[in-house]
Amino acid sequence: MESAPTFPATPRPTAVPAILHRRLIRSLREAGGRLKMADSLGTRLTGRQLLTRILAARLVLERVLGPDERRVGVLLPPTAGAAIVNAALALMGRVAVNLNYTASQSILNICIERAGLAHVISSPTFLSRVSLDVGDRLLDAAALRQQLTLGQKLQAWTEATLLSRAALERRLGLDRIAPDDVLTIIFTSGSTGDPKGVVLSVENVDSNVRAIADLLHVSPADTALGVLPFFHSYGYTTALWVPLTLEPAVVYHTNPLDAKVVGRLAREFHATVLMATPTFLRTYIRRTDPDDFSTLEVVFGAAEKLTPEVTDAFEERFGVRPREAYGATELSPLVAANVPPSRHVPGRPVDAREGTVGKPILGCAARVTDREGQAELPIGQEGLLWIGGPNVMQGYLDRPDLTADVVKDGWYCTGDIARLDNDGFITITGRQSRFSKIGGEMVPHMLVEEAINTVLGAADGELLAVVTAVPHPTKGERLVVLHLQEIPDPASICRQLADRGLPNLWLPAPDSFSLIEDLPLLGSGKLDLRQLNELAKERFGGN
Repeated sequence: MESAPTFPATPRPTAVPAILHRRLIRSLREAGGRLKMADSLGTRLTGRQLLTRILAARLVLERVLGPDERRVGVLLPPTAGAAIVNAALALMGRVAVNLNYTASQSILNICIERAGLAHVISSPTFLSRVSLDVGDRLLDAAALRQQLTLGQKLQAWTEATLLSRAALERRLGLDRIAPDDVLTIIFTSGSTGDPKGVVLSVENVDSNVRAIADLLHVSPADTALGVLPFFHSYGYTTALWVPLTLEPAVVYHTNPLDAKVVGRLAREFHATVLMATPTFLRTYIRRTDPDDFSTLEVVFGAAEKLTPEVTDAFEERFGVRPREAYGATELSPLVAANVPPSRHVPGRPVDAREGTVGKPILGCAARVTDREGQAELPIGQEGLLWIGGPNVMQGYLDRPDLTADVVKDGWYCTGDIARLDNDGFITITGRQSRFSKIGGEMVPHMLVEEAINTVLGAADGELLAVVTAVPHPTKGERLVVLHLQEIPDPASICRQLADRGLPNLWLPAPDSFSLIEDLPLLGSGKLDLRQLNELAKERFGGN
């Protein structure tokens, strides 16, 4: 993008005194003897026990890490142990860099190098299971626990139990942690290119926590299912910091696609909140017993489009209707959400509208411009979506050039095509990177993809085929279709697409179909666009 509109700088609300770290201490102290965190490994921790574990981990890490070691890698699945490590690093004023264990070794090496990590906290057993290696940077989480001395255990218990909250905050030096201090670096999924390190501040994440509290009114009666990985911003904020700093408990499982175990945990702990992706929801629809999710009240499908088929099928099986939310790593991540009926406050304006991703969250604003990013468009017109607010990242790690490409006057260019309605709801109609310019016209991959899947008889919003493009010498680009099931007569599919009213320019040629074994997916469940494009070029060539 060559330039961007000149918007007025978005007003950032004054940071509340109780920044994220103070919220953590207050939340765990107030939880006391109530269950606050559990996982499928058998861990069960009350608020007091969790705070003690975090403070103990802090004492061990202070001895192990170098005094100038600002950033520390974490390569662990979502468990109580991973949450404790992240919280301990935050209370030390260090920057946790949660690394993607579904990435390739080469991508992992790039992330470690770019973050300048001297140590990565992980487990040899886990690294073996995911076939990754961090070399001599490894700090074995189990070995670190064994280094805890009796004196440190007593100190942590005393701090967690006997010290006043104000005295504990002073001892931890929380007054030296500012809202603009860096809290974490999250590497983008790399769906469209090499991963970039997104630098998020304390206030970035704290603003999301405040917005979620405002939207969902969570209470001690709530228990969240923590199935999202912490290397994904969606999981980092909602599955880590929300239960650490607000009133709900959380129960973790290491594999979000392990539907039977997720269901068992939901039943055992009477889960009320599930943050997931539509890909994960489809898995639960097929493999989870209906009674397991009987206590769910709040279900969100985000990080990819939530289709009506998935929404209807989930509601029919489990009796609760998923809501769509929207966000981006660069936005900490939440931008907008539809509020479930069980959390709607009577007297408030309408706060849910199916087909949209909801209204902007507390403190956020949305604008739509033309696709060149030059002129703001009127309500109802489609264009490039920009978001402003306290959740906008500080920038890309060591890449001010890339940051300047997407952030202008405090507004972040999402790269999504959207429109706003008169009530403020946002409808996402496509992704700029999922359009092709063919014959001078913009062709939306997702609409063609949706039509092809309908023709193929896809159920519950599943993807039997995906659409991408490869370069074409005369048209600019050529649409290609990668599909999971045999298509004996692609020409018949093209005729049915034409019968459904798709313009001729949108129709892939019969020789543009190719059978694949599996869809390339990221660890978050989203389509891996970069791998998809590489696969398309392998099958169809780059010219």
